[in-house]
Amino acid sequence: MEYILIIISSVFVNNIVLTQFLGVCPFLGVSNRISTSLGMSGAVMFVMVVSTIVTYIIHEYVLVAFSLTYIRTITFILVIASLVQMVEIVLKKTSPPLYEALGVFLPLITTNCTILGVAVLSIGLEDSSLVKAVVFSVAQAVGFGLALVVFAGLREQLELLKIPKGMKGIPVALVTAGILAMAFMGFAGIVK
Repeated sequence: MEYILIIISSVFVNNIVLTQFLGVCPFLGVSNRISTSLGMSGAVMFVMVVSTIVTYIIHEYVLVAFSLTYIRTITFILVIASLVQMVEIVLKKTSPPLYEALGVFLPLITTNCTILGVAVLSIGLEDSSLVKAVVFSVAQAVGFGLALVVFAGLREQLELLKIPKGMKGIPVALVTAGILAMAFMGFAGIVK
């Protein structure tokens, strides 16, 4: 039951991008097309889950064991940067169109506060364990991907509408993101 609460809470109620506002840059920047947002979601999901596993192990068995927790953030950033480089190399070889579509946003995953935030938050979970950290990171990754893909779909539909000139682009995207965040907050009564 505890894992179900973590999943529902992470995906809907405490969505990392819609309620905690981590990862707003890729959320707004890559959400013009569903295909691009799916690729970005997959890359972020992979990096987020693997980096959480690696950073949790490093934190528990190296940083805490040797009283080096003060270098936690820089250590986590180095792990994330390494994983992003690996994803970039794989995407360049296997899917050049997706690599081109993600453009500058792929290297920006390195500094994506969503990934670092989830890695840090997973360590601070109550009764923290590797399994709980992995469930939390997978749920947060799914929540990020769901929000990104739904938002991209909404933005694609908005392009078909007649929108006043002053609201085109980012203004209508921000209003849409706010409404999407309110829709996700409708699940707040489920998790106490």
